[in-house]
Amino acid sequence: MSAAAARPSGAERSAGGAGDPRSPAGGPYVPTLTMSPTVDLAWEVGRLEDVGKNRARVRSVTAGGGGINVARGVVRLGGRATAVHTAGGEVGRRLNRLLEEEGVHHVAVGITGETREALVLFETAARRAYHIVPPGPHLESHEGLQCLDALERTMGGCRYVVASGSLPGGLPAGFYGAVARRVRECGARLILDTSGPALRGALAEGVHLLRCNRTEAESLAGRVVRDFDDARAVNEYLLTSGSAEVAVTTVGALGAVCSTGHGHTELHAPPLPGEPLSDAGAGDGMVAAIATRLAAGDDSVGAVALGVAVAAASMLTPSTEPFDRDVAEALRPEVRVGFRTRG
Repeated sequence: MSAAAARPSGAERSAGGAGDPRSPAGGPYVPTLTMSPTVDLAWEVGRLEDVGKNRARVRSVTAGGGGINVARGVVRLGGRATAVHTAGGEVGRRLNRLLEEEGVHHVAVGITGETREALVLFETAARRAYHIVPPGPHLESHEGLQCLDALERTMGGCRYVVASGSLPGGLPAGFYGAVARRVRECGARLILDTSGPALRGALAEGVHLLRCNRTEAESLAGRVVRDFDDARAVNEYLLTSGSAEVAVTTVGALGAVCSTGHGHTELHAPPLPGEPLSDAGAGDGMVAAIATRLAAGDDSVGAVALGVAVAAASMLTPSTEPFDRDVAEALRPEVRVGFRTRG
């Protein structure tokens, strides 16, 4: 292991990928922020037994976390990305190494805490996946500020920035609000995908586009979100409160509702050409598609339509394996769209 891979807290390193992705040549550029990344261990068992040993096969070991997964998806869709993330301890060094081996351009901000590991366990007999994620490390306030500075240095005149994933302990609930302000000051727009206190803490500042899954929407609405009508009500609240200019709420296998000042668009998920295996990467794939197409100049509804298709394609891959771009593009015409005016 090189000495550069074991930086002290606050140190920053940039590596991976071919050339500088901020170069104007190539597809749309989207930097991403991951405050609590993971090393994802994907295991497979035949059937989980409650006694004795469960023999597992290691399917993969990959770098993960919301923004890192989004950056990977942006590149898969023909764009360019830089993943800004924290990295600490031995697991943090492994995270950096995995990203560099994969060729993902990234900027790692050193922290004193240990980067976490997560487990995706796929039970083949039941065709069911379990995503087991421990809490991330505790961050000091100065480490959060160093991440903001690192993100700003990667922007390079980009139009959109993605912040995705949970916040580690130690950072204030309004941290993503500070991210939104910094992004706005740099002339870009923030796409946010988070949950819990971090989600509620960002609402006062407002972001360009907020993506919520059903669980996150329920935490905001204080009631069950079952269908498009429920999702539309959550989005209307987000728009009228100034929390987001564009609100996207997903409703499981039904699809998603994309809402703007012009109205609410229901996007019905396409029928799957195979049996669903895991939803572990569906949300990150959707955000990657939305960010890539917005950065390329598409409108919000067109971007979310591709996002729904990518999320569907992600369901066809086990554990956290990336979606098949050809499958996603084939599913895109099958996404049915219905528009309703506001009010």
